[in-house]
Amino acid sequence: MSKAQPDAHSKARETAVYTHGHHESVLRSHTWRTAANSAAYLLDSLKPHMRILDVGCGPGTITADLAALVPDGQVTGVDRSPEVLEQARATAAGRGVPNVDFAVADVHALDFPDETFCVVHAHQVLQHVGDPVAALREMARVIRPGGFLAVRDSDYAAMTWYPASRGMDDWLDLYRRVARANGGEPDAGRRLKSWALRAGLTDITATSSTWTFSTEEERAWWSGLWADRTLASAYAERATEGGHATLEELRAVSEAWREWGRRGDGWFSVLHGEILCRKEA
Repeated sequence: MSKAQPDAHSKARETAVYTHGHHESVLRSHTWRTAANSAAYLLDSLKPHMRILDVGCGPGTITADLAALVPDGQVTGVDRSPEVLEQARATAAGRGVPNVDFAVADVHALDFPDETFCVVHAHQVLQHVGDPVAALREMARVIRPGGFLAVRDSDYAAMTWYPASRGMDDWLDLYRRVARANGGEPDAGRRLKSWALRAGLTDITATSSTWTFSTEEERAWWSGLWADRTLASAYAERATEGGHATLEELRAVSEAWREWGRRGDGWFSVLHGEILCRKEA
């Protein structure tokens, strides 16, 4: 794939708003993520010498894991938020992985030459961008022939839980409305293969996997972070300022999360779509 012309490339900037923001309740979730629980579909394709770009790296926990898996290679983590990259650098330093660096970047306009990386990885990114097809094309541009594009996104409409809860139903409806008002697509997981085909990718392996929260500890953690996020994060601000919910409604949703977390029979599953695309040599 040839490099975009400078004028077109400079205009292909992100237009969507990141729904979650970087409140502590959000980073509580992001720092839990590892290569094992969030990128297992990619790991068998990695080789020790590879150069990897981790797009939307957030606090860098997956990035650091990837760096440890390619000890003779190099991993670059990029994110739109300079603040969260400071945490990513601290994560990498704490892990003692020297082969990692970080930079601010926009997935629609990556500041790298064509065919720079062996692997480009993006976890929970495309659901938040304004033009996921253009983002896929841009990520593919910087991959070397024979390299891999690995993308994983959750699918909110496919999330399921027990027991039934009107408050949890209200949460799902509200989140999807807020995310779409921000320019994103919360049900991205089911769309990844379609977007990849529209982006001109051909060698595509589409899979799925889940996170499941059921033990007392898992329920307390998952319900607690969503209860807090519903009241205190950028998502909460966008819900109220956008006219999607009142503060009283957010409090009711937050309490529904806590009530679910207290249920001994509580169970929650997050479905993710995944695509692993090999670039033609």
